[in-house]
Amino acid sequence: MSDFAEQVWQAVRRVPRGRVTTYAWLARAVGRPKAARAVGNALNHNPNAPKTPCHRVVRSDGQIGGYAHGQAAKARILTQEGIRIGKKNKVDNFRQICYKFPR
Repeated sequence: MSDFAEQVWQAVRRVPRGRVTTYAWLARAVGRPKAARAVGNALNHNPNAPKTPCHRVVRSDGQIGGYAHGQAAKARILTQEGIRIGKKNKVDNFRQICYKFPR
């Protein structure tokens, strides 16, 4: 595990249940604003799911994006947390429930 991955995992633990964040916001939160893809890679290697809730990270357009256990599993977990998934696997009310890390 790299220091970067550990920073990503620590940051994603701050995303509250019933909310989502984006790969880009998470990259900014760990001080690497251009590392959204690297954030996704770190989340893909998350050894502590669901305690480290990588399923709460979605694409900037509101689509749920990838998940190590598949998109259907990610959508199911998000739905269980009260997040509605609409057409084209997009989070309903995305702008309202998107968690933006404090600066």
